[in-house]
Amino acid sequence: MSIPQSGGGPIERHEQMAQYLADGCKPKEEWRIGTEHEKFGYCKDTLKPLPYAGERSILAVLEGLRDGHGWEPLEEGGKLIGLTKGGANVSLEPGGQLELSGAPLETIHETCDEVNAHLADVKAIADKIGVGFIGLGAAPIWRNEDMPLMPKGRYKLMDGYMQKVGTMGTTMMRRTCTVQVNLDFASEADMVQKLRVALALQPVANALFGNSPFLDGKPNGVKSTRGLVWRNLDADRTGMLPFVFDEGFGFESWVDYALDVPMYFVYREGKYINALGQSFRDFLKGELPALPGETPTLSDWADHLTTLFPEARIKKFIEMRGADGGPWRRLCALPAFWVGLMYDQSSLDAAWDLVKGWDAETRDAWRVEASVNALQAKVGGQSMHDIAREAVAIAEAGLKARARPGAGGMVPDETHFLNALKDSVESGQVPADELLSEYHGDWGGDLSRIYAAHSY
Repeated sequence: MSIPQSGGGPIERHEQMAQYLADGCKPKEEWRIGTEHEKFGYCKDTLKPLPYAGERSILAVLEGLRDGHGWEPLEEGGKLIGLTKGGANVSLEPGGQLELSGAPLETIHETCDEVNAHLADVKAIADKIGVGFIGLGAAPIWRNEDMPLMPKGRYKLMDGYMQKVGTMGTTMMRRTCTVQVNLDFASEADMVQKLRVALALQPVANALFGNSPFLDGKPNGVKSTRGLVWRNLDADRTGMLPFVFDEGFGFESWVDYALDVPMYFVYREGKYINALGQSFRDFLKGELPALPGETPTLSDWADHLTTLFPEARIKKFIEMRGADGGPWRRLCALPAFWVGLMYDQSSLDAAWDLVKGWDAETRDAWRVEASVNALQAKVGGQSMHDIAREAVAIAEAGLKARARPGAGGMVPDETHFLNALKDSVESGQVPADELLSEYHGDWGGDLSRIYAAHSY
């Protein structure tokens, strides 16, 4: 979840909101890669989730990163709730999931080095205090009541609201983890093409990265419980956004959509003011019940944009949001997949050719089927396995065309980061399939063995 944004001064003209998005346009040579991933922490002896404070806690891990690894603290209400260093952030998700929001970097070699260094630092701290971290799309055993809500005002407001909309909002907050990548666009037209491809192919990412076949201590009948959860919460701010595929879509269309999404809060002087269910349109008119007479700033607009949760979204960049959190190796595969599709024009065109014939119903059907069946999903006579194979091949061609070397020139490009996905395409098996095989095989139905087998 996002930290408070710094967007700018007063909104005096409607077009400033679209211009805020357009200000993200960058020439290709300035395009960067921002990788984010979340993970669950737990006490090794009890296998219980970490509390916020205490000897073995999220706070202890944050303090270890602050004191031993040069991170600067971010506080709210006198409590340490995040860290920052060199354009990267470490933050807390509502149930204590620890998130790295990486710095914007030029190559996947660099972003993977960043991920590796972060996980190594976290593991060194965790080992000293008897704590472990595991990468999964959903907590396999813990229930909502087992998960402590982190001390952030935003989460307290969201928690109450999520109990009134949809059916799985509080589960999303407490018991899911993702890996995502943030990518740039050159122009409005480039944004439109990329966002359409991003939305249409999120089910492919959900299938390839499906890694959460358990909930409440048993198999859940789906390969991505996280995908199931996101299909069953606040419909006002989630989904596949069919309007993005309408003729004439652009920044202004996104503004219209965002203005119709009910608000959560307004951030003032370090505090979150309850604006649940209120209208940003009323805010623009100075008629927001939470702050009568006040009108918003661009910082308020930037904050509001972080409360939209579709499968892909735009701010000053595009966020790919459809993948389960997962094992170390796949944290680098996710940016490789999307960079290969998005940062080479020939590959982007090929990706659009792959999906441009799908209508809204087909895209929604893939979203459902991918979360349930992963690579075994089928819609309208098409196989997800075939689509994923083609998408990974397109991404590989894009990475070859980028030709960004690593390891001092010893590695010619970034294609090897796709190896985990190529293995899945070859075998038809994603991490969820492997977990289910272990559960029904060597583990003998003892799901507690997942921690020793799959922790970082």
